Amino acid sequence: MVKAGTEKQRITSKDVARIAGVSQPTVSRVFSPASKVKPETRDKVMNAVLELGYKPNAIARSLTSQRTNIVGIVAQLNKDFSLYTLDLISRKLQTEGKQVLLFNVDTDQELDDVISKVLQYRVDGLIITVTTFTSKLVEDCARQGTQILLFNRHMMGLNINSVSSDNVEVGRMAANYLLDTGHKRLAYIGGRDKVSSSNDRLKGFRDRIQERGVDNPIVVYGGEYYYETGRKTAGQLLQRQDRPDAIFCSGDVLAFGAMDAARYDLGLNIPEDVSIIGFDDVTLASWPSYSLTTVRQPIVEMVDTGIEMLLKSIENCDFEPELKLFQGQLIERSTVRRL
Repeated sequence: MVKAGTEKQRITSKDVARIAGVSQPTVSRVFSPASKVKPETRDKVMNAVLELGYKPNAIARSLTSQRTNIVGIVAQLNKDFSLYTLDLISRKLQTEGKQVLLFNVDTDQELDDVISKVLQYRVDGLIITVTTFTSKLVEDCARQGTQILLFNRHMMGLNINSVSSDNVEVGRMAANYLLDTGHKRLAYIGGRDKVSSSNDRLKGFRDRIQERGVDNPIVVYGGEYYYETGRKTAGQLLQRQDRPDAIFCSGDVLAFGAMDAARYDLGLNIPEDVSIIGFDDVTLASWPSYSLTTVRQPIVEMVDTGIEMLLKSIENCDFEPELKLFQGQLIERSTVRRL
């Protein structure tokens, strides 16, 4: 019997296989969550593991399989990518036997530079949630065999997996709701003006307003999805002579800033003086201090579907990339009045 804990001899999977009476590949399968192993076989292996004090070597496994079982996530945690979403993605990947390597991107960082650093870790897959990247970046990932998933955004002309809300339909939904409740002077507050998701929401919002014969909305881009952005931008909007009677904010955080500008900076009442609708349905939106009417994203379904697509691409490089759009759900609370 091989004794655990000696410096002279490292316990290996071969030792576990010999004690358990199974093959070495069987031992490897036991430590791969995606593999199917008979319960009695798994018990034999785990008993041997306990007896020997064996700890699997993830680095050695990656050298043998040419996979690291690591998925990188590139996000801006101070913006529209919530910790709740990160938690869902991390948990889902871990149940699939993958580990997460997180890269938090600053606003002024070049994404291509960040991705080049990520690729040094030989990640099997990459989940990108930030806004802008180039076709060269996609080509670099393809050369290394790293599969990409765009989460909550998509870009036309790039053959990569994407999951996103149907943002055009979200904009149409918001417009219909505000018009159906009697509002006439509408405004839109977005983050950055070159972000596909925000532009799609504006397109749906504006197109539906025009289809229903109402004046075009006032459109303002604040630059970033920050509370301060929403507060400053809404403060300016609400001091115009043609002050809007309703504002659609491209994200809930913008909407929180807009609400506080109306209530605390200008002394207006919500929804009596101005109605505000957001997008996302983050946890704070349901708190009594905001009680924000918003459009909810089906985040759980988006995470499950996106990771399934990514893992299929990792397992089979011939898997055809897909774009899947998800419908939002209007959540009525207290920030839109009915005229």
